[in-house]
Amino acid sequence: MRALVTGATGFVGKRLLSRLECPVVLSRDAPAARARLGSEVQVVAWDPQQEPAPLDAFADIDVVFHLAGESLASGRWTAAKKARIRDSRVLGTRNLTDAIRQLARKPQVLVSASAIGYYGDRGDEILDETAPPGGDFLGEVCAAWEREAQAVAEAGVRVVNVRIGLVLAKDGGALPKMLTPFRLGLGSPLGSGRQWMSWIHVDDLIGLLLLAADRGDLSGPLNATSPQPVTNREFTKALGRAIRRPTLLPAVPVGVLRLVLGELASVLLTSQRVLPRRAQEAGYTFAHCELEDTLQNLSH
Repeated sequence: MRALVTGATGFVGKRLLSRLECPVVLSRDAPAARARLGSEVQVVAWDPQQEPAPLDAFADIDVVFHLAGESLASGRWTAAKKARIRDSRVLGTRNLTDAIRQLARKPQVLVSASAIGYYGDRGDEILDETAPPGGDFLGEVCAAWEREAQAVAEAGVRVVNVRIGLVLAKDGGALPKMLTPFRLGLGSPLGSGRQWMSWIHVDDLIGLLLLAADRGDLSGPLNATSPQPVTNREFTKALGRAIRRPTLLPAVPVGVLRLVLGELASVLLTSQRVLPRRAQEAGYTFAHCELEDTLQNLSH
């Protein structure tokens, strides 16, 4: 199947492109995307918050992978930042689906990113795809994001909302930022340390994105997390062992995290014990289930 990809210059998007043949990329900064992705990738300019996606980019496209969205971790969550987080997902997806609905030949499937932030802060509750959304900022954003993607289902396009957990990779995401303090012996739990972290190796995330595209019987939400979530305290100890550094410091107090990070601290303190029920029922075999082995592999 020929694919169109948004958010292709991110570390997940670039990995996905390497698994696709002759993809088309939509990018706000087309010259920069061409320079980063190479001449073999067709890049079409599109500002997702200003206009519907260009219809000519969808010629002969069978699957759309929609990964674009403002980074959650870059900067404090001011009112302007939160508006960008929401608009990049909700308005950007609306402008994408508005274009798809106009096409005479529509893609077969839209694989649209979402996040486990959908579930809100749920303590020790085990969460699969049937769990309701949370009522906090990210829960509301994710629910609205998914509704915009589902708007093309009534036009006959299969839609899969991939709820992505903490993505672990050597060359992007949260792990490289964690390694420096941990290597200095400054790794410690955050807050109570009891909050659940639902993680996934980037290779399994790519596998699930491709599964969502290929399996005609999959639609709706699909959790993209390892079958073995861990608590923040367990994650801290596992990363310390993986790089052979002590993790003996006391936990960072919640008040300090909120003082330094503001509302962004909620991302680190929220507890989401998510299981990939539908992926397992579809027969997907995770290549990376054990956190400690995963961290050993990615940190060296």
